[in-house]
Amino acid sequence: MSKLIICLYIFCGLSILFLTEWYLTITNVPYQKLLMIQRFKGITFIVITAAILYFFLKKRKSYRLLKEEQERLQTLIHSMADFVNFKDGQGRWTEANKFGLELFQLEHVDYKGKKDSELAQYTDFYKDALEYCEISDEETWVNRKVTRCEEIIPMPDGNHKSFDTIKVPLFHEDGSRKAFVVIGRDITERVKAEQHLLQSQQQYKSLFDYNPDPVLMMDIDGVITNVNPRFESVTCWRFDDIIGVPIMDVLANSNEKEKLHQSLAEVIENKTGITYGDIRILTKHKETVLLAFTLVPMLINDQIIGVIGYAQDVTLIRETEVVLRKTEKLSVVGELAASVAHEVRNPLTSLIGFVQLLKSNELEYQHYYSIMLSELDRINLIVSELLVLAKPQDMKFSEHNIVILMNDVVTLLKPEANLNGTSISIKGNESIPIIRCEANQLKQVFINIIKNSIEASATSVSIEFSIASDQVTVNVKDNGQGIEKARIKHLGEPFYSSKEKGTGLGLTVSSRIIETHRGNITFESTLGKGTEVHLCLPINCHSQQSIG
Repeated sequence: MSKLIICLYIFCGLSILFLTEWYLTITNVPYQKLLMIQRFKGITFIVITAAILYFFLKKRKSYRLLKEEQERLQTLIHSMADFVNFKDGQGRWTEANKFGLELFQLEHVDYKGKKDSELAQYTDFYKDALEYCEISDEETWVNRKVTRCEEIIPMPDGNHKSFDTIKVPLFHEDGSRKAFVVIGRDITERVKAEQHLLQSQQQYKSLFDYNPDPVLMMDIDGVITNVNPRFESVTCWRFDDIIGVPIMDVLANSNEKEKLHQSLAEVIENKTGITYGDIRILTKHKETVLLAFTLVPMLINDQIIGVIGYAQDVTLIRETEVVLRKTEKLSVVGELAASVAHEVRNPLTSLIGFVQLLKSNELEYQHYYSIMLSELDRINLIVSELLVLAKPQDMKFSEHNIVILMNDVVTLLKPEANLNGTSISIKGNESIPIIRCEANQLKQVFINIIKNSIEASATSVSIEFSIASDQVTVNVKDNGQGIEKARIKHLGEPFYSSKEKGTGLGLTVSSRIIETHRGNITFESTLGKGTEVHLCLPINCHSQQSIG
């Protein structure tokens, strides 16, 4: 363009010069008019020359500014840690920054004017990658829009780099291909961090979801925010039902609320975990499970956002501990009985004999002798109960009618019941089948239970039989003083009794007898309203075990 303007300027200038000279030679122009023509011609050339100089100076300045801008752009492109590549409409490289050339090992290759497939011949390691770039570029050309994808470039050291690649196709106004721009941001570290985070999340999720123990999360206000499947199965609370519920609302014992509140506050304040201990949780079905909790803070950037409760279902463990303690007590009772009972009984027999002799000879102190004999008989009864626990007794089972056995016991106890103002009624059931049992042992159980009712100031004792499946159930219900709920769970333990002169061995022996018959005994009682005892016995019990 500049050359054309210069040529046009020279042509026009020479044309004007020669035309004016020719015109002056063929015409007789006055001197004054000739002088004016020469001046006009000079001024015209000066103006045109000035305009041309201005135009070229301006272009030169624009060119210099453009060159400086291009240099800055080149500096920026080459200093970028991203891959930058410019291609023409045919896919030939026109510009690439230093990072991109080093990435594909092309820093010593004259890359300009070459396509990806041609540059692939200069590097064996990146041959496939460069050839794929040409295919990927063509897809972008066809789609005629900016595309973004994640590309993985292998490295010679065996690792690989991940790039967030943006490809921009440029078109002429007529729709033909003009240029192609490729920018690739190195996101290798970000991808590694994301993978590490994802792995950590998966590990945490596995630890949380597949933990064999119940786990729950709470915010700093004690509101449940998450529970694992094991917590759901133990408490029967569904995820949607329990989320958003304060932990205090699912405590079975309201007395634990203040203690738990203090423990949560301690964890939040000190940012340390504590072993809380057992918490009674109320299940969805209004039952109680015992969970041993460890509370730990949930920290993010050293800021506590909640509390995690790791629990262990210790319901069966605690029940087993209770059974073991009872067993230990029975063991102690047995050892004690074995060492004491026989030693006590021999002198006891002598004492009873001498007191009876004195009573028959000394009429003056009959009242005192009667008291002494009564107390000695009581001592003898206690020793007999101790011997039952201490000495194993072979039990030979045979078939008996349990209703008849109960009638025998009622007949035996009726005088004592009448003396205490207690009426005993039996609701017989002719359909009750014959069961296999040890008759004398069951009679002992019936005696202990009915005597407890009489001694509890009951005015009536009702006995009812029922049958369910392969078991016979005996319900003994009285309207006596009743038993406090806290004491019911201790019934059957050796030496535990609510009676002033009771030893607690009666129910201990009874429980052992029922267990030997492979049955079970349970108690229901309301203070001031009475007690109900449920005896369940199998119909066909072939056990011939020993008790003691």
